[in-house]
Amino acid sequence: MSDLKLESIQPWTPHPKAAPLTERSGESLAVAANGTCTCLGGWQLIFSGVTPGMTYDICWEAEHQEIDCVRDALQCTAYWGDLPPEDFGRWRQRWDFLLPETTGAQTLRFSRRMTAPEGVDHLMLRCTFRWYTKGESVWRLPRIEPVPSLEPSGPVTVAVVTGRADARQRSFQSIQDNLDFYVPLCEAACQEGPDLVVLPEVALQYGMSGRALDLAVPAPGPETEVFAEVARRHRVYILLGMYEQDGDAVHNSAILIDPDGTIQGRYRKVHLAMAGEIDTGMLPGDTFPVFETGIGRIGCNICMDSSAAESSRMVGLNGADFLLIPIMGDFRACYPEKRGVDPDRFRAIMRVRAMDNQFCVVVACNHAQGSCIIDHVGDVLAWNDGDQDFIQARVKVDHRYRAPSGGSHRGVTWMQRRPHLYRAFDAEENVGALLRDA
Repeated sequence: MSDLKLESIQPWTPHPKAAPLTERSGESLAVAANGTCTCLGGWQLIFSGVTPGMTYDICWEAEHQEIDCVRDALQCTAYWGDLPPEDFGRWRQRWDFLLPETTGAQTLRFSRRMTAPEGVDHLMLRCTFRWYTKGESVWRLPRIEPVPSLEPSGPVTVAVVTGRADARQRSFQSIQDNLDFYVPLCEAACQEGPDLVVLPEVALQYGMSGRALDLAVPAPGPETEVFAEVARRHRVYILLGMYEQDGDAVHNSAILIDPDGTIQGRYRKVHLAMAGEIDTGMLPGDTFPVFETGIGRIGCNICMDSSAAESSRMVGLNGADFLLIPIMGDFRACYPEKRGVDPDRFRAIMRVRAMDNQFCVVVACNHAQGSCIIDHVGDVLAWNDGDQDFIQARVKVDHRYRAPSGGSHRGVTWMQRRPHLYRAFDAEENVGALLRDA
């Protein structure tokens, strides 16, 4: 235990009718169902001696039985400051969820590393049993240890390099033509000192006549080495879209080149477009990897991937700070009776992706218009109407935005989920509203 002093231990509940059965025996705190569906409550522990700015490791373990869905039934939260036992939703101080981890068939650990905010000298921990008419849990006293302070993540400067919408007037016959187009633009953008440069979909082969199976090249290869040299010279990450040859397979890929010029990761488009991809012999990818980098965790979607909400959700579930989207267009942004993309609809789609998953979305459109950089709360930091060679913005990665209740946007987004209710999400036979059209 740290220097924090345990000041009080008491049951809590939002309403007498909801109160679970509680019993204390030494350092064990039992919480059991009361036989009603309204059951909700548990134990509340208050510690004094908190040092503002100090970082603490908090760990609280429990045993449980007769609970069908432990993630649903048991929860732990940390509040910086005192909170009356009867206060169940009107708090305004900073609070966060402790994160659950199954440690055995009937054991669970909740833990989190958190830094005490300024002006606070108390920490309150709550364990909660809820929503079940049977079952019980027994909690040990939590462990709280001071640890070295967390280093806040600095802002990341992102550039989206596309060229202006009217810049590709001549015919592009070869990969060299695309290198001659995009490399000077990357060089110009790198004069501004970005940490990350994002290029459009299949930038290596964009505009060329021919089929993907004939145009694809391996990565690494001479073509990717040109961008690797830019990355080394400017100490920047570069995401390069390309038709990638891998043995006898061809993919629509996004290749992440690190500041050493090494390919750190590759994402292969999972949802091939109906027009020009799905029936060409191209092979779709089958994973949504997230790459741990010096500027944050990076995941990708490519074009048609964006139309499936699962694509961005999987990148979010895999822990990304950034979702990079090289894209030619989005059919949802087009009015049925019109041709062309409506900028407002396109912007709305990308903002929702960012807010739903609490990451920064970086969009690189081949035709420039609609390229954008959006932070994890949905603010558009940079937008290209098609009249700029590249756009740039500084993005905060530390996710410290908080709701009026005091909870973090990111914490609420992920911890409010009830995954056991989403089985239809991955049911192969489920075709949604198409069932009514059959």
